[in-house]
Amino acid sequence: MLYREFESLPLRQIISFRVHQVTKKDIAISFLRLAASGKVGEAYEKYVHPKFSHHNAYFKGDRRSLLEAMEEAAVKSPNKSIEVVRALEDGDLVATHSRVVRATPGATDIAVVHIFRFEDNLIIEEWEAGMQVPKDSPNENGIF
Repeated sequence: MLYREFESLPLRQIISFRVHQVTKKDIAISFLRLAASGKVGEAYEKYVHPKFSHHNAYFKGDRRSLLEAMEEAAVKSPNKSIEVVRALEDGDLVATHSRVVRATPGATDIAVVHIFRFEDNLIIEEWEAGMQVPKDSPNENGIF
């Protein structure tokens, strides 16, 4: 909001207005949501460092390989969403614990933990671990 826009606000609104500084946690969550919605290229353009590397064992460790794999997955499994259940930020690291909800009939949800390392407020490195959410689990606490 620009200064001139403040002029028309009542004083109490000006006093209660707080500027929200975007955190690395916000960036990580925005990246995940945008990528899950199928806008993988846009997510990479906005949030991923050109020198990005990752540790997904199924693909080469470079930026392009994971981007292409994520784009292919978005085509094969469209209409999915991600619910970030918890997120932690410590220095240049962010960890998220999320539920990926797939719209495909019969597809089970997936629990995923991502760890992101940042450089210049961009994601430069990523680790992940995931598992299908079991329909029947003996653990009364669940995985979330």
